[in-house]
Amino acid sequence: MIRKNRRAVLKGGAAFAGTIAFGFPAIVRAQSNNIKIGHLTPLTGFLGALGAYAQLGIKMAVEEINAAGGVNGRKLDLISEDSVNPATAATKAQRMYDQDKVDILMGEINSASALTIMQVAERNKRFFLQIGARSDALRGKNCNKYTFHVDIPNTVMVNAVGQALMRDNMVKGKKFFTLTADYIFGHDLLAAAKRFFSANEGNLIGNELIATDVTDFSPYLLKVRQAQPDIVCCNLAGNQVTNLVKQYAEFGFSYPLVGFNLNTADAWAAGEGNLAGTWPTVWYHTLDVPASKTFVTNFIKKYGKPPENHAWIEYVSMKVMAQAMSEIKGTDNAKLIAHLEKQAQFDILKGRKGYFRNWDHQLMQEAYPFTAKKKGEPKDKWDVMTLGPAVPAANQSLESIAPTREQNACTFKA
Repeated sequence: MIRKNRRAVLKGGAAFAGTIAFGFPAIVRAQSNNIKIGHLTPLTGFLGALGAYAQLGIKMAVEEINAAGGVNGRKLDLISEDSVNPATAATKAQRMYDQDKVDILMGEINSASALTIMQVAERNKRFFLQIGARSDALRGKNCNKYTFHVDIPNTVMVNAVGQALMRDNMVKGKKFFTLTADYIFGHDLLAAAKRFFSANEGNLIGNELIATDVTDFSPYLLKVRQAQPDIVCCNLAGNQVTNLVKQYAEFGFSYPLVGFNLNTADAWAAGEGNLAGTWPTVWYHTLDVPASKTFVTNFIKKYGKPPENHAWIEYVSMKVMAQAMSEIKGTDNAKLIAHLEKQAQFDILKGRKGYFRNWDHQLMQEAYPFTAKKKGEPKDKWDVMTLGPAVPAANQSLESIAPTREQNACTFKA
């Protein structure tokens, strides 16, 4: 369920509880046997559009799992809420553990909010599946043994685009200017970009840190014009990417804009012809994999539009959890952690199955560079990009573009 007004729910729940106590004890047993899934994702602010897709994806997965009989005969109850901001996210996570008695906690997109939820999970020694936040630090210096991560981290995003840029001779000896979101995600992405430039003889000649509530990028674009770079890199997130792309097109710069982070809802919102260059993605609805195509068809039938990458990742995350709970025959958090650390494999609707790396709890999976279609090329408003080949290549380890132990510095507390 998507949580309603809490006062109304409590009032109605109290009345219903009184009815149950006098005549329907079997209903109490049936309800208590359900598996409670707590879900937090931003539905407001600069990441709100992504969170809306996230809710659609996890809701669809829960409905499919329940229609198929649940997990070992137990149905799933979904409690999904707006995480709002880091402080509120932490408060809601604690309430879901204490009051809602959730068996599994999942979600988030904002890296700062994900960090506070991770801290709550560690304090309570409870499992948290961190789905959509990409900061390397969450899997690195801030990691903990109770949290597992699904989305690809910043280093993978940079390397996915970086390989495409190197193929096109757009790195060695080139001057780069970066525009970076001023919070943990952006700082982290910039660090990964600097490592890539340094390793491949690219020159970073300037960077601007930009607050997440900025909508007018003209002051920063004027600085870009003064710097005269060869290439501009976007290290922003959410609807800021959309706003930057539109304003960048209006400035008419000759130097290309590329990105080390993008979600397809932001690409769709940019409008035909405004988005250009090479960007990374974790998944796209045109992926030529049979299981992915089936998911896309069913999603469009249900919601009347194609799934954004956060719909996909929430959908597969719920399916992964259902498989894991089925395999351990329950929801015991310690058993669940141990099972995932054994690197059980999961179908994530890509060409290769995914697994969680046991030392930093990161899901190993393919990523994709893509190029934006030029004006007049898209068939519809959803057809804005052409996927490149999966990285790593089929003959390479999934870990070949992932952060190394030296880059991640993840150590779980005893």
